Amino acid sequence: MFSDLTFYAEPRTADPQRVEALARATGFFSAAEVDIARELVEERLQQGEGSGYFFVLAQAQADLVGYTCYGPIPGSTHSHDLYWIVVHPAWQGRGLGRQLLTRTQEAIGAMGGRRVYIETSARSQYQPTQGFYLANGYRQVALLEEFYGPGDGKLIYCKALGGE
Repeated sequence: MFSDLTFYAEPRTADPQRVEALARATGFFSAAEVDIARELVEERLQQGEGSGYFFVLAQAQADLVGYTCYGPIPGSTHSHDLYWIVVHPAWQGRGLGRQLLTRTQEAIGAMGGRRVYIETSARSQYQPTQGFYLANGYRQVALLEEFYGPGDGKLIYCKALGGE
């Protein structure tokens, strides 16, 4: 199923623009969020691992079709945030999101991570995203009401790695 995909961890020079285009193509993210997605790749390119941002990127031929961005939570000995998981609309529903998530969790485990936290909007638009996290073994651990704005709370999900 993924024989036509290449997965890689180190962002390339063209990836800030490719990540921006991918995030925009989903129609889910605000202009500010799209800018942040791009900036995180730029920080990684400029600062390397010192940026605290790590990636799993998926490419089909010359097109970036999905990626994750994650990193250790400062001050924690073993917890990591999954900041972004983005899949091109043409690739959604084909298992790429699950593959990216699995590869990300494996990378976090290899870094000594034992817990993964994910934050997302509580808006109804994000119900498929919320269902995806639940279907992949995450549990909702918090709801911060009105966090992003009126009627837009923040949901926090967590998964313990390694059968904890």
